[in-house]
Amino acid sequence: MIQLQTNVDLQPYNSFAIAECAERLVWVERDAELIEALDLAAEHGWPVTLLGGGSNLVLAGPVPGLVIGMRSRGRRLLSRADGFAVIEAEAGENWHALVNWSLDLGLSGLENLALIPGTVGAAPVQNIGAYGVELCERFDSLEAWDRQQRRYCRLDARQCRFAYRDSLFKQEPGRYVILRVRLRLPTQPDLRIDYAPLAAAWTATGLSRPDSRVVAELVCAIRRSKLPDPAVLGNAGSFFKNPLVEAEQAQALLLRFPGMPHYPQADGRCKLAAGWLIDRAGWKGRRQGAVGVHAEQALVLVNHGGARGAEVLALAEAIQADIQQQFGVRLEMEPQRLGD
Repeated sequence: MIQLQTNVDLQPYNSFAIAECAERLVWVERDAELIEALDLAAEHGWPVTLLGGGSNLVLAGPVPGLVIGMRSRGRRLLSRADGFAVIEAEAGENWHALVNWSLDLGLSGLENLALIPGTVGAAPVQNIGAYGVELCERFDSLEAWDRQQRRYCRLDARQCRFAYRDSLFKQEPGRYVILRVRLRLPTQPDLRIDYAPLAAAWTATGLSRPDSRVVAELVCAIRRSKLPDPAVLGNAGSFFKNPLVEAEQAQALLLRFPGMPHYPQADGRCKLAAGWLIDRAGWKGRRQGAVGVHAEQALVLVNHGGARGAEVLALAEAIQADIQQQFGVRLEMEPQRLGD
């Protein structure tokens, strides 16, 4: 039997530390509890919001309806053969803890994704990625509850429609609830250290043999050096996606800014570094009231204390307008906006 709470302060449950209330909140640990909560919401006509680690949210006001907090736990090794292993984790598991557990099993593949905040269930939604690796490259399948058809379903990578910070679950919001995720990982080190700061850190170790654990530690050190700890300074990590532009626009920008980081893509477009654009535009370290741009990483907006979601969004919109004016590039927010 689920326990429904009303008018719950969500400040402890979002990494931006924004104080807003959920009209109703229920924590679920098992599939049956989730389905019971969804049925209750459907019966009363309440909108449903899923809450994982709260690390990719901006609360713009009170959250109406029913917030369902995912607290399912469990991880398991399903198979190990032919140079690969398949592991499975429940949606409520902490992502970084799963990365460490996979390394304890002697598996490779997730080290570049170490220290990404949030839960396992949220990872496919965003198709999380860092330092040259995306989740979809290590993905096997997932099990979800289809709210539309009221049935369990298993979806493979193709069905999940993964793209850069995108997936089926963002394209059809509200239809699926991810229950558990399966990943296919190499049993031998398969290091990806092309990202310049990571490559430099690896070279500095003097190691010649591939070591996934060392790469994970280096990734954690780089992230900690660039990203503020949400427990100290509220934030949602990288606030804007790296924009994809047509090759012609990238070339035109390079004529103006020869040192601009740019990354040609397989489809002919070019990915730009949002942090570089924001820094170049002079936003790094700037503050508007209780919110600001982090002094060490222009891609991160921070809560200096007592910020409301509207202040965060106002700053984000001001940055977007300025980048559009200066570079002709539209930045897109990564975090999900919730509340009125």
